[in-house]
Amino acid sequence: MLTFVVGGAGSGKSAYAERLLAASPGPRYYVATMQVWDEECRRRVQRHRAQRAGRGFVTLECSRDLARLRLPAPGSVLLEDLTNLAANERYDPAGAGPYTQEAVREGWRALHRQSPHLIVVGNELFCGGTDYAGDTAAYLKLLADLHRCLAAEADNVCEVVSGCPVYYKGKEPVYGPV
Repeated sequence: MLTFVVGGAGSGKSAYAERLLAASPGPRYYVATMQVWDEECRRRVQRHRAQRAGRGFVTLECSRDLARLRLPAPGSVLLEDLTNLAANERYDPAGAGPYTQEAVREGWRALHRQSPHLIVVGNELFCGGTDYAGDTAAYLKLLADLHRCLAAEADNVCEVVSGCPVYYKGKEPVYGPV
């Protein structure tokens, strides 16, 4: 089962996705994609690690080249998040560059082949009402294309608004006893 959870900044999308992961069959893997660029990123990663501590998640850090990641054993996976992964692939000199879309899609597909339950988090960046130019516009188009592709492949598509999940496709997964 592939579930795509999307929402704006501070919407509660990550907390909701983590609840889905916690309710899914184990082992439970949290694939963290944030690349540490500076001290602010380092603090954010430390804060996120502390928030996950004691929740029964195995954290696997993978900022790019997701298709090469191998899970220690089949289980449930939360990919947090698509937006960071795409930026890393696009802008890191060792990333996929012009082949970012293909690399990211193959990455989530490779994870899904290893996991019967994959939850992917994405950021809603398309409601700003501002026209962007140049590379920012190209990056937003890349993300929009990735979101549409993932939504087409997903069993469930959910937007979290003010902490409330709204399903546009499928329904909230029910996994049974853990």
